Amino acid sequence: MNFFQQYGITTDLVIILGIDLAIAIVLLTLMRFLQGWSAKVSSREELSERDNFAFGISTAGAVAALGIVLTGAITGEAATSYTVEAIGMTAYGLFGLILIKLGRYLHDKIALNEFAKNEQILKGNVSVALVDAAAAVATAIIIRAVLLWAEDLTLDTFVAIFAAFIISQLMMVLLTRYRENQYAKRNQGASMQQALMQGQTALAIRHSGYMIAMALSFNAASHFIYYEPTAYLHNIGGWLIFSIIMLVLLSIIIAIVKKLVLVGIDIADEVEKQHNIGTAAVEMAISIAVALILTALMA
Repeated sequence: MNFFQQYGITTDLVIILGIDLAIAIVLLTLMRFLQGWSAKVSSREELSERDNFAFGISTAGAVAALGIVLTGAITGEAATSYTVEAIGMTAYGLFGLILIKLGRYLHDKIALNEFAKNEQILKGNVSVALVDAAAAVATAIIIRAVLLWAEDLTLDTFVAIFAAFIISQLMMVLLTRYRENQYAKRNQGASMQQALMQGQTALAIRHSGYMIAMALSFNAASHFIYYEPTAYLHNIGGWLIFSIIMLVLLSIIIAIVKKLVLVGIDIADEVEKQHNIGTAAVEMAISIAVALILTALMA
């Protein structure tokens, strides 16, 4: 027995992993160009000639999101044949890419409905780009969780993934509306979306943290909901109920931890009026840390 055989590394496994890697590279490259095509601009010109930081941040979020989704498609287990592996990886990858693009579209039209996102990004609005990138990453985290939760490459699997995706977008809208309501209460009815459009980066960083934290907490549902391929209502209902519970629990714990970690600091004033990026970054870290800890505890 040689070194590779000792650790279960066979020729078939190496070839399958090579197939997965090749398909992943092609899809990541495609995502980069899709960013330009969807905005009807040249991604090369935006990134290297105009030095559009906002477009770069948005593209980075899209590429990172697809990478996250692909980690849910790559299991490391040998398929029955190279063709089956290639088809499965490509199908999951393309489906994930489509859902990421669809999620960004829904987020633009429903959650952030007071301005044209692509227009703001092409103008170089970094705040809007940060929120856009975070929304893509959050969507990808949820898609990955469902890919690992569901089993087999069947129509039922894709239905389950799409159902959880719809629930996640609903939760994203609810989270945004809640944060908007809180912002308006503290700022004499002002609009959080208009503040983002005006380039308030600190506000964008904080909101991004909440979205990613919500997505991470969404993962916990996969540990409690049993996957039943044809039980569509059971699957949808389970993800919906659990995600609402997690969002409420997450919001309460984050509020408590923020008061303890940032004791003596007027967080709302620092972020919303003084545009303190440092404080916003700490808020973002707290949100993500709490979500990671909750998910680990429930796993």
